[in-house]
Amino acid sequence: MGRAAFREIAKSAFEIVIDDPQSQSYVESGERIFFDVTKVLRSKVGREFVTRLLGVMEARSSEVLRGLFDDPRFAIRNSSPAPALKRVFRLARRFHVPVTAVKALVNPEKAVRTALRMERDVLEKSAGLSIEQALRQCTVPVLPRLAPTALIGFAMLGLVGKVVRTKPGELQTVLRGLPNNITTEMDMAMWDLAQEIRHDPVALRQFRNGERPAALDRFLTRWGHRAVAEIDLGLPRWSDDPAHVVGVVKNFLRLEDDQAHPDAVFARGAAEAEAMIETLARRARGRGWFVRFALRRTRLLAGLREYPKYLIITLFGALRKRLAEIGAQLAADGRLNAADDVFFLNFEEMRSPQGDLRTLVAGRREVYDREMRRRHIPRVLLSDGTEPEAVHHGTPVEGDLVGTPASAGTITGIARVVMDPVGAHLEPGEILVAPSTDPGWTPLFLTAGGLVMEMGGANSHGAVVAREYGIPAVVGVREAVTRIRTGERITVDGSTGAVTTPDSPVEVSPRPVDA
Repeated sequence: MGRAAFREIAKSAFEIVIDDPQSQSYVESGERIFFDVTKVLRSKVGREFVTRLLGVMEARSSEVLRGLFDDPRFAIRNSSPAPALKRVFRLARRFHVPVTAVKALVNPEKAVRTALRMERDVLEKSAGLSIEQALRQCTVPVLPRLAPTALIGFAMLGLVGKVVRTKPGELQTVLRGLPNNITTEMDMAMWDLAQEIRHDPVALRQFRNGERPAALDRFLTRWGHRAVAEIDLGLPRWSDDPAHVVGVVKNFLRLEDDQAHPDAVFARGAAEAEAMIETLARRARGRGWFVRFALRRTRLLAGLREYPKYLIITLFGALRKRLAEIGAQLAADGRLNAADDVFFLNFEEMRSPQGDLRTLVAGRREVYDREMRRRHIPRVLLSDGTEPEAVHHGTPVEGDLVGTPASAGTITGIARVVMDPVGAHLEPGEILVAPSTDPGWTPLFLTAGGLVMEMGGANSHGAVVAREYGIPAVVGVREAVTRIRTGERITVDGSTGAVTTPDSPVEVSPRPVDA
C-alpha cells in the first residue's frame, strides 16, 4: 500500500513539474523505490541541481553521482538552462511563491499562523475525496505552499554569513531551540508524558505493569498518527502500536540529572541562540540592525522546515483509518485473515468485488519479510547491477570513519548502535549510531550525547534536529553501524566530521558546513 500511495503522489508531482502524469522516472525493485536520474545526469543544469541538493541532504549519494560525470553513458545531451528556468518560473507563479516569500519576510508571525492553519484545510479537503484523489490533490501542493516561508528563514541565516565574519558553529548556534518546530513539539510532548507518569503513582504502576495509563492515551490522541518510517503509508502508526513510545518513555524515566532534562536543554539552547544573535549583531557594528532583523526571522521561520512532511503524515493518518475500515470489512467477509492485511494490497485489489485475497497477501508478506532482512541497500545502482559506490570506494581502510560535519561540538562517550528505534534502549549520554533517522527517531535525541549516521547531509533531518538540540553530530559515515560496536568508546567531532576510537585514531582536514 505504501508503494501504491507513492504512485498516486508521483502522478501528481510529475503532472505539476513536467506536465507528464504518466512519467516513469522511478523503478520499483526489492520492495523499494529507486528514482531514475539518468536524464538528470545528461543535463548540465540537472547535474548541478541534483548533486547540490543531495550535497546537503544525502552527501554520499551526491559524491557517488559526481563520480559518474565522466562515464560516457551519461554524457551531457542538454546544456541549455532555459527549459529548467522556464519550469521554475511557471511553478513559482502557479503557487504564488514570490508573494509567500515577501509576506514571510515582512510579517513572519502572520506567515507562521497562516502555515499552521493548513492542517485543518488539508483534512477538510481530503474528507470529500477518494483515497487516491486525496493523495494526488493534497500532498504535492503542500511543499511549494509552505517551503518559501521556511526558506526565507534559512536565506536570512545565509545572508548574515555574508555580512559578518563568523566562526565555525556560530551560525548553527542560532538554530538551537527553534520555535514553531512541530517535531520538537512532539518530542517535548513525549517528555511531558514521561514526567506525568513519573509523578503519578497510579500511572507509574500501570506503566510498569504493561498497562496503558490515561496519559499515554491522551498523547496518542494528539500524536498517534506519527511513526518511524512514517512516509510509508503501509506501516503502522503509533496509535496502532505504541511500543516505540513506551520504549522512549522508559528511557526518559531513567534520566535523573536535572540539568540534562530535555526541557532544560532546550531552554538553554534557545537562550544561547538569542545570545549569539546579539554577539553577531555587535560584531557587525553598523550593520547590526540587519543581523538582528535577519536572524529574528530565521528563528521564527526556520522551524517550519518540518511542517510540510507533518501535514502529509497527518493526511496519511486519516487515510489509514479509512483503509483499516475497508480491511476490517474484507476480514469480516473472509477474504483476508486480518484487517491490517489490507496494507499488502493495492487500491485496485482492495476494491475488487470478489476473490480470496489471503494467498496473495501471504506471498507478499514472505517477500517483504525477506527484504526487511537485507543487510545492504545500494544508494545508487546502475541498471546493469553495478553499485558505483562499491566500485569507486572499495573496502574502507582501518580508521576511515569520516563523514559530513552536521552539528558542532565534540563528545566522547559510549556508542549505542540502533538499527530500529522501536524498543531501543539508550542510556542518557550515550552516542546514538544509526543508519538514518526521521521524526520517529528524534525522541531518542533528547537523551543522546551525540549522533553518528550512515546517511544524510548537513541539512538532512537528523542533522537539523541534532543542531537544534545542541548535540554533536556527524552524518554520512560509511558503514558506521557495522564498524562501530555498541559499548565501544568513541569521540564524535561535529566540527570536522571525524569519528574516532582510542584504538583507531584518524586525522582529517576540516570540511566546513554551509549553514
